[in-house]
Amino acid sequence: MSLQIDDDEAVSLKTFVVLSKAFRTVMDRAVKDMKQYELSSSEFTILEVLYTKGRIPLQQIGEKILVTSGSITYNIDKLERKGLLKRVPCEEDRRVIFAEITQAGNDLFGDIFPKHAASIHLMSQSLSREEKLSLIELLKKLGKGVEG
Repeated sequence: MSLQIDDDEAVSLKTFVVLSKAFRTVMDRAVKDMKQYELSSSEFTILEVLYTKGRIPLQQIGEKILVTSGSITYNIDKLERKGLLKRVPCEEDRRVIFAEITQAGNDLFGDIFPKHAASIHLMSQSLSREEKLSLIELLKKLGKGVEG
């Protein structure tokens, strides 16, 4: 018994495969870049959120970087032990704990983030600026279409 798919379905499947392979290749290279700073990808992205957004409730970090709450706690603990962030209780609501980047974390990330951004830029140099902007719009459209 063979499965029959039409041409549009075949193109959709091919799009999915190519997108998946490209994502994996880019992420593997990006993670390798992050690890050279002795940070896991989760630690790096947590610091990135805190560096760019400032103090943020722990509960919201997972939503911003798409990581489970258990993993967030583990990585927050590691970053706190390294002296790169601290937990700050909310004065208005004792149930809320903020994560805040420390001066050491700010100094470290201020040093490594431009290098990481340059690495990402090098990875994407095969695309023109216009192609990158088109790709951003197409990927947003795809994501929104999937969400319904």
